[in-house]
Amino acid sequence: MDDELSQIGQQVAEISELDQLEQQVANFSETVEAIIPVLPGWVMPTAVLGVAFLVGVLAFRLVFGLLTRMVEKRELFWRSLVSRTRRPLRMGLVVFFLAIGVAVAPLDATWRDLAQHALLIAFIVLVAWVVHTALHIWTTVRLRKFSLDAEDNFLARKHVTQSRILVRLTGWLILIVTISAILMTFPGVRQWGVSLLASAGAAGIVVGFAFHPVLKNLIAGIQLAITQPIRIDDAVIVEGEWGWIEEITGTYVVIKIWDWRRLIVPLSYFIEQPFQNWTRDGSSLIGGVLLYLDHCADIGRIREKMTEICRESELWDGNVCHLQVNDFRERVMEIRILASARNAPRTYDLRCEIREKLITWIQREMPEALPRTRETVSVDAANSVRAPGIEVVGG
Repeated sequence: MDDELSQIGQQVAEISELDQLEQQVANFSETVEAIIPVLPGWVMPTAVLGVAFLVGVLAFRLVFGLLTRMVEKRELFWRSLVSRTRRPLRMGLVVFFLAIGVAVAPLDATWRDLAQHALLIAFIVLVAWVVHTALHIWTTVRLRKFSLDAEDNFLARKHVTQSRILVRLTGWLILIVTISAILMTFPGVRQWGVSLLASAGAAGIVVGFAFHPVLKNLIAGIQLAITQPIRIDDAVIVEGEWGWIEEITGTYVVIKIWDWRRLIVPLSYFIEQPFQNWTRDGSSLIGGVLLYLDHCADIGRIREKMTEICRESELWDGNVCHLQVNDFRERVMEIRILASARNAPRTYDLRCEIREKLITWIQREMPEALPRTRETVSVDAANSVRAPGIEVVGG
């Protein structure tokens, strides 16, 4: 009996505590309802948007931590994508929850429309940001497999050139599409664009002429990326200047001249004008050395020495090493030496090495092979004064 009475007492106490809690909640609600009409009109909207902002930040931490764990054991591209899109993801979640906050906050119709428009523009920018970041990461990861510093860098130059041109063109395309999408969110601009397209006969021609250089270089960039008449680090001769392709942008090409000058050429030049590309199909080059020697030079010995120089050189790639009499003139004969190396800089150094060592050897071992001038002097006067040792021929 006593146990039953104690249980009933506990139940009564719990009921009284619930009643007190309900009463406290009711009192708090009445207090808030009494305070709200007194507060300025901007307090509640600001509070709602502030809460939405905080919820977005907390949601970002949760989502980012989850994504980081998901890609821990995946490929480098996905890990880099999650890492590099940290700020766009945070901004995107904040924009999402702010959009919900704007929808439920007690805002005027004008302010609500303005806030929703700003959030829409922010969303468009975020999409473009993520797409551009993903493209940059994909290109970087892809190009990690290739090195321009390798001796035989033909494949690397091909992929690097194609990737850089396409990335720049895609970047411009993303920018144009983003700006167009933002402008289309403004009713006035949208109506103006529709009207312009509807009556775009002469205006289109004028705009076409105005943007002709830009469009020409844009199309030339697409052609260069596909056909690749030039690549990064190609050895070329343009406008009489010899150098390497250092950079290819969306509108021009930078050529590093052998003396470190830079020649800036529009992209369209390589589609419309002839030029020399020494490394179009490979990195290896054949260098030529010209020597002018006397007619009595021993070609066999010189050829043996030239072959020895090539074999001992670290620059020679083991493919081409030839010596030929290229021309025979009145006073000298022209000897051409051909030797190959893995790339343009090594070919140039190999040419210099062969020239220096061969001339030094000829001066020391075969001086009679150096060019000489031969003259025959006849003296008619038999009694003329002559220096000792001079013989009169036919006198």
